[in-house]
Amino acid sequence: MSLFSKLDPHADKALAGLRIVSGLMFMQHGTQKIFGFPAPARGPFELFSQMGVGGVLELVGGAMIVLGLFTRPVAFVMSGMMAVAYFQFHALSGGVFPMVNQGELAALYCWVFLYLAFAGPGAWAVDHVLKQKS
Repeated sequence: MSLFSKLDPHADKALAGLRIVSGLMFMQHGTQKIFGFPAPARGPFELFSQMGVGGVLELVGGAMIVLGLFTRPVAFVMSGMMAVAYFQFHALSGGVFPMVNQGELAALYCWVFLYLAFAGPGAWAVDHVLKQKS
């Protein structure tokens, strides 16, 4: 038995860790845009602007990802949002290479959320409680 096969029983918990940490970090982008915390916002918060809607989606969607609440559909929407962010705010103005256009984070979030949409929430998710009740 190899070392990696010994890790298999813990894959569900590792997936939950990826989900929780990604969601917590994603929420910070929303709190920055809405509340200017933990770093100052780039401008005033305007709810009915693209950045305002993005901030709300980041905060609420990130919280839902952390909780594992409707993980698959929320992760799918967040993945799409990050794909749009990458192409609109990074690739169009700075070229296609993430290292050059500073879009690494948008691209990484896009793929992490897409993975969660396919893989599900992992352990410790509200989705499991809801599934048991239905």
